[in-house]
Amino acid sequence: MLEHVPAWLGSALRNVRAGHGALMIADPEVAVPEAHLDLGSPAFAAGGRLPDRFTADGAGLSPPLIWNAPPAGTQMLALVVEDPDAPAPHPLTHAILWSIDPTEHSLAEGALSDADVGSAAIGRNSYLASGWLPPDPPTGHGEHDYVFQLYALAEARGLGAHPGRGAVLDALRAIPVLAVGVLVGTYSRNVAPSADLAGAPVSSG
Repeated sequence: MLEHVPAWLGSALRNVRAGHGALMIADPEVAVPEAHLDLGSPAFAAGGRLPDRFTADGAGLSPPLIWNAPPAGTQMLALVVEDPDAPAPHPLTHAILWSIDPTEHSLAEGALSDADVGSAAIGRNSYLASGWLPPDPPTGHGEHDYVFQLYALAEARGLGAHPGRGAVLDALRAIPVLAVGVLVGTYSRNVAPSADLAGAPVSSG
């Protein structure tokens, strides 16, 4: 959808971003412990660019993820993916997967587009659809971070079939978090200089 935003508008909004401080993991009421999960992906490096097939410029699949065993006492895992660089008041929610079995250590490519992920509930993204919202930053807006957050929780709590960001955030504020894993992938649509402007002098005005 945002690929149709004119490049001039994307560039004009370049400094309009929700901000990393608005991420769910940065919420002051979510108690983030020292313990961490090693969250990664066989498809992209930490801090690296997401391959096109996981974005709106490709097949739009959710990427595969892997992680280590959570701490003792973990009753469930929860995955949230947010874009804090979206030109919006709040980060864009790209995926929620709630109530992941704590014995699971991976998520297959495309799993968040599936109707069945075991006992887990696929939540609603910012476009109010369940499943993976493929990265789709405005052309010219610059690089966006896609922050994958995996929470190990000390309590199993149902939030219904397709929980939204608000319900998940309220639950994370209330349930003890035993460990968190974070993985960042990036994506952008940049504007190449037009042929008639290439090599032209830059005005100081």
